[in-house]
This record gives sequence, C-alpha cells and structure tokens, in this order.
Amino acid sequence: MISNSPFEKIRAKANEVRDIDLDVLLQYFGSTKDLHDKAKWHTSQGVISVNGPKFMNWTRGTGGGGAIDLVIHLREVDFKDAVLWLHKHFSSFFVQRSSLIKSHPVKQTLKLPAKDDERLPQVTQYLISRRYLPEELIKNLIKSKKLYADFRGNAVFLLLGKKKRVVGAELRGTCQTQWRGMAPGSRKKSGCFYIVGQSSRKMVLCESAIDAVSCAVLHPEYTAISTSGAMADPAWLHNFLRNGCEIYCGFDTDRTGETMATKMIKQYPSIKRLRPTGHDWNEVLQQNSHL
Repeated sequence: MISNSPFEKIRAKANEVRDIDLDVLLQYFGSTKDLHDKAKWHTSQGVISVNGPKFMNWTRGTGGGGAIDLVIHLREVDFKDAVLWLHKHFSSFFVQRSSLIKSHPVKQTLKLPAKDDERLPQVTQYLISRRYLPEELIKNLIKSKKLYADFRGNAVFLLLGKKKRVVGAELRGTCQTQWRGMAPGSRKKSGCFYIVGQSSRKMVLCESAIDAVSCAVLHPEYTAISTSGAMADPAWLHNFLRNGCEIYCGFDTDRTGETMATKMIKQYPSIKRLRPTGHDWNEVLQQNSHL
C-alpha cells in the first residue's frame, strides 16, 4: 500500500528529479561555461566544477551530488523547496531526456518571463522602499524598458547586447523570500545590464543589476555594469579593454567577490579594484541613506 503522507509525496517527487543532468540545470540558471575548462561554470554562487552527478564550488569550498543538492546550493533553499522547484520546472519527459542533452547540446532559446504591469507597484515599492534606489531612476529604467515586473512579482532587469538587442534577464524576487536568478536561455556572454554614467569609458563592474544601479547612484561619474554573478573573465570584457576603457572591479567584499576580483586583476593588470565600503554597493547606498 502506497502512503499518501506529505513525506512520501516529496520522496516520490525527489526520485523523479534527482538525476537531472547538472549541466542542464546550470544552463537553465543562466550560468556561463568557462572559456578554458569545459567542466567549470561561472554561477551566481561562484565557480563550480561538474563531474557527472558531482559538483564542487571552488569559490566557496563546498560541493554536493545530484540535481537536488545543486538547486539547494544555487537557490539557497531547503530540500523540500528544491524538490518542488525541480518538479515544477522540469517535466517527466525532460527529466528522461536530460542525460542526452549533454552529449547532444541544443542552444536554449531565451524565455523572458511574461510582463505583468499589475505587479509593477510591488516591484517599484521593493526597489525604492527596501533597496533605497531613487524613484526617478527606477521610473527611467521602466520607461526605457530595461526593467519590468513579471507575473510572479519579480523585478526583471534586461541584459542588452549589440544594437541594444535583449539577450537575457536578471530576476530578483521582491517578496519576503530572497531570490535571484536568470531567465532561461540568458546569454551573459553576449550582453549585460548597465547604467550609463557621466563617462562611457570609465566603468565599474558589479555582481548584480541592483548593485549596478546602486553604484551608479554613489558614483555617477562611472558607467555601472552588472556581470550577473561574480566572474573573473566576462566574455565582453575583452572588447572594453581593447578600446582603452578604464575599468574597475566593484565586486562584493565577501569571499566570492574578493576571490573573483583577485583573479580578474591578475589576468588583466590594467583593471583596478573599487571595493564597496560595505558588503556590496546596495548596502553602502542604504547606509548612506540613513545618515
């Protein structure tokens, strides 16, 4: 007799999703493959190496095994939430086929979340009241269509590539649960979210769109760019360096941010460190707002 207890239901769903290919998940989260090591991925949580069902985060010095562990790691949720998220986002057919995707990779199509203007007040309230971002700047981002609200109430910051073509999106939860991710199919190699400052040739690289906006408020003399997660070698960085741009690495002051900043500056000695006086630029902005 099969039990219908909540525990048994979760266990049954876990058995369906635990073997999803890790590369498929990392691609879904908008992570970027390392240019020199095919086993490595640059994620919002640092540099992760994948070996079959096992993964290791070299930036944070921790690892795990299986799709559930990886979702727990990337989304910072518990076991139950990870299982339910996987079950919701990956159909049985996709689970069965996921092991074949690695050997027969298919370019994932960008899937931007549906725009929902009814959720816009929730998003703007979050960004202005809880993140202390200037109302006028948020209105300008919405007007320029670089920011919108989706049907889940997420703030959607668009990544723009050549000729301002949309190539992806950063998603930031605005409810009680802190959540961040990427729209499926986002191509971080092809573009980024940015705020043009007084100089388009002096740039600060930040870890997220919210930090980029915060940095732009604190340092309007620079153009603030989001790398959508700390990474030492964004693909588009070479073009800016070749054009003689003055670039500063403004990553967070935590272990991940400092590690990636050190690696970036070692690889590109012309880049200088611009360290936030708090954990990140948004924290600095909030501290200054209370003065």
